[in-house]
Amino acid sequence: MFEVKSIPAFNDNYIWCLISTNKQAYVVDPGSADAVIAFIEKHELSLEGIFITHHHHDHIGGIESLQKYCQNKLTVYGPKSNFIPQVTHLVSHNTKLPIPSLIESVLVFEIPGHTLDHIAYLIDGHLFCGDTLFSAGCGRLFEGTPEQMYCSLQLLSQLPKSTLVYSAHEYTLSNLKFADCVEPNNAELKKYITSCNHLRNTNTPTLPSTIETELKINPFLRVNESVIINELKNRYPETQQNDAVTRFAALRKWKDNF
Repeated sequence: MFEVKSIPAFNDNYIWCLISTNKQAYVVDPGSADAVIAFIEKHELSLEGIFITHHHHDHIGGIESLQKYCQNKLTVYGPKSNFIPQVTHLVSHNTKLPIPSLIESVLVFEIPGHTLDHIAYLIDGHLFCGDTLFSAGCGRLFEGTPEQMYCSLQLLSQLPKSTLVYSAHEYTLSNLKFADCVEPNNAELKKYITSCNHLRNTNTPTLPSTIETELKINPFLRVNESVIINELKNRYPETQQNDAVTRFAALRKWKDNF
């Protein structure tokens, strides 16, 4: 058994910390070593390892300092990537990692799109998905294609609806403004906007979300809904949108310029 705590970093990053009952800890995407060290010392934890989702600096920038702090004893799980030489244990799609202090196994998914090396970790119903799936949004396509990102999001959307979604950034309110523009008559979205505004007004994270919630309110998981199909046709009448991937690409283009 374990609990998950957020470690805020930079302007809007969350470094997720998984804490076992015996106070062993693993962190996900530690862009800042100082934030992690302050947290584990405050809570008297033993840092055992690191999970990396992709190579952007705000996700890997703290690895070397954390290794030094822990006498180079940390296990660093991550994808095969020339940009992350600090990884000690390479993982790939459907890899199952036995980590007894947390749970019987951790399941890995390859989810390219935001970057080509992006992966996610599913740990006992907790999904750590980096910058691929955000609440009410998804990551920008810095390296992958619309088809890759669409397929990655579809893979995640098919997880059990109760799956908790731990994204790496507090982008929810910004994403909700766009989602509300795309689907202004979505009643579930309106309720979620109210709830998330209340959370942020009390300086509380909007995360984790759930797959069930995202299927109801996230436009990037809803490109086959008639209201979104019609909205995209009206906005981009000059482009063919005969399939889900082209609609996704049009929606991402809209968000990029929103």
